[in-house]
Amino acid sequence: MRVTGLCGGIGAGKSTVAALFAEHGALVIDVDQIGRQVIDPGGRAFDDVVRLFGESILSVDESGVPAIDRAKLAPIVFGDPRELERLESVSHPAINAELDKRLIAASEVGHDWVVLDMAVLVESKLGQNLASGHSYDTVVVVEASESVRIARLVQSRGMDPADAAARITSQTDDATRRAVADIVMTNNGDVAELTAAVAAIVPTLSR
Repeated sequence: MRVTGLCGGIGAGKSTVAALFAEHGALVIDVDQIGRQVIDPGGRAFDDVVRLFGESILSVDESGVPAIDRAKLAPIVFGDPRELERLESVSHPAINAELDKRLIAASEVGHDWVVLDMAVLVESKLGQNLASGHSYDTVVVVEASESVRIARLVQSRGMDPADAAARITSQTDDATRRAVADIVMTNNGDVAELTAAVAAIVPTLSR
C-alpha cells in the first residue's frame, strides 16, 4: 500500500488537492480531524490533556458531558511554545496510534493508495515511524504565491487581508516545506489547471 503525505500552507489549496486525489481513488485520511478527535471526551488523549492543563480547560457540552473547550486551551498553547510542546507530547502519540489503526484497516480491506492530509507534516513526526510500517513514503507539498493565497482567504473565508497575511507569516515557510517534498505542486491558477496537474502525478503516487 502506498501512503502519501500531503501538506501546504493556508490558502495554498491543500484541501482541494486532497479532494482531487480522492476522485482518483485515494483513501484520504484527515489527520487534522484525528487531532481534534483524540482530545474529545473518550478520545485517546483526553485524560492526559486534562491532567496536564487542569480542569479549568473544561466546559460542559450540549449533552452535559465535560469536554475540552478549545477556546480555553488555544490561548495557553499557541501563545507559548513550551505549552504547545507539552500538548503535543501527549496528543501526537495518540494521533499516530489512531492513524496507525486506520492505516492497518485500510490495508486489510485492500486499499492500494492512502493520502494523509495534514497541516503540520513538516513540523511534526505524525505519520512517521508507525508500528505497522505504513508510514508515508512520499511527500506532496502544495504551494501558491502569497498574493494568491491572501486573495483566496479573503474571498473564501472573508478574512481581512492583513489578518490573512499574518496567518501565512505565522506558518512554516515554503522553503522549509520544499526541503522535505518529493513533489511540489504550484497552485497559482484555476481549478482546471490544478486538476490537470493532479492527474499528471497520480500514476507516480498510486503505483
